[in-house]
Amino acid sequence: MRHVIALDVGGTAIKAALIGPDHELLHEARRPTGRERGPDAVIAGILDFAAELAATGEAAFGEPAAAAGIAVPGIVDAAAGTAVYAANLGWRDVPLRDLLSRHLGGTPVALGHDVRTGGLAEGRIGAGEGTDRFLFVALGTGIAGAIGVEGRIEAGAHGGAGEIGHIRVRPGSGPDARPCGCGGRGCLETFASAAAVSRAWAEASGDPDADAADCARAVDAGDPRARAVWQEAVDALADGLVVAHTLLDPRTLIVGGGLAEAGETLFAPLRAAITERITFQQLPRIVPAALGDTAGCLGAGLLAWDLLTTHLTEVSA
Repeated sequence: MRHVIALDVGGTAIKAALIGPDHELLHEARRPTGRERGPDAVIAGILDFAAELAATGEAAFGEPAAAAGIAVPGIVDAAAGTAVYAANLGWRDVPLRDLLSRHLGGTPVALGHDVRTGGLAEGRIGAGEGTDRFLFVALGTGIAGAIGVEGRIEAGAHGGAGEIGHIRVRPGSGPDARPCGCGGRGCLETFASAAAVSRAWAEASGDPDADAADCARAVDAGDPRARAVWQEAVDALADGLVVAHTLLDPRTLIVGGGLAEAGETLFAPLRAAITERITFQQLPRIVPAALGDTAGCLGAGLLAWDLLTTHLTEVSA
């Protein structure tokens, strides 16, 4: 049976799968990334994990994997096949596509950015299936996005398209313009990421261990402090999303990541806040992501299948 190898590399865990031609998950596995051992050890772990998957697939399906796809965090040059930089993994300028291809005996490999790859899966086979234009936004430790056009993800001229988390929603230099890890101030992710909500709720509640999920539960319970923290995040998120919507005009807005797990506690006020801010624009369909933590692997699988399709097209031409 034809299949591809898919790897989704995160700061904590590597999720992996063997994926069939109809996007079915034929085999799933995961293991710790092991970033505490250093970047070289992380790369070696990825290569060994991929080789194990290749052996598993060949034994189970009677043929080698047709291709492999890998999604990684940080700055990615997909065209060159290079993992340019990832602060949480400690690597720079890693020719990961070629390393993995050689380790797999010449198997063709596609490399992608983790959020854009997850957005590709959500747009094609998840919450945005059948939509010609969508914006996928992941609300996690930070905030990142993926711009979908006709079944593909727009990477931008320099690989930075979709970085919605660094839209300045609270410009200026006052106390509202919080410093961001990017070097700017007032960025969206300093107000509306899961990490930002966790920090704000820990301070408001007096519990240093409180997080965004605790805040959402407190909102549901009617706690006025939690509601104030939550509304600040929702308002900032709506401001950023309306800017993005005005520029991109997506038909569907897909919201995923840890904060989206709050369900209608997030989506009901967010839809209301966006509706209030819309003037001439057409209101997009606003939906939660559907694929959960399988999105990265499924997207890496799509990259691999796309690579095969491109190769066949080039050969036939």
